[in-house]
Amino acid sequence: MRQELPRINERIAKSSSDLVRVIDNRGEQLGLLTLKAAIEEAQKVNLDLVLINEKSEVPVCKIVNYSKYKFDQDKKAKDLKKKQQNTSLKEVKMRYKIEEHDYQVKQNQTIRFISSGHKVKVTINFRGREIQHTNLAMVLLNRLANDVKDIAEIQQNPSQEGRNMIMMLVPKKK
Repeated sequence: MRQELPRINERIAKSSSDLVRVIDNRGEQLGLLTLKAAIEEAQKVNLDLVLINEKSEVPVCKIVNYSKYKFDQDKKAKDLKKKQQNTSLKEVKMRYKIEEHDYQVKQNQTIRFISSGHKVKVTINFRGREIQHTNLAMVLLNRLANDVKDIAEIQQNPSQEGRNMIMMLVPKKK
């Protein structure tokens, strides 16, 4: 997704009224000027006239150093992109008859996912007559939730959906 470059100087499309609201390089309003007069004001101080907001009733332009303005806009966009949190859903599957070492592996996997900022869906799958032991699966999910309670909180309590029991964990807010 590429950001559209702002229009400057003669590239500013003439509106129906041909008037623009002009802000100088110190942030003070110069008022409504014709496009030609605004460009001349910018050229007097060896700067550019940049279209800031064309959607308002009277387009708003600012007298700035275009390269510095563009650099600042790119820097803001980069900072916003950094601050976006890319959370995705990771799934940890296990059986209710899990051995201790295998449980530790699944617990460490869950901790690694949560520490990376991901949501974790913990699923216990039942086969055949195992569905009778939902209470053991509930105990196992509650144990896992208790083991990771320092870094994660439960978004969805353990619940049965068909032949699966599911619990959702999310990272704790700092």
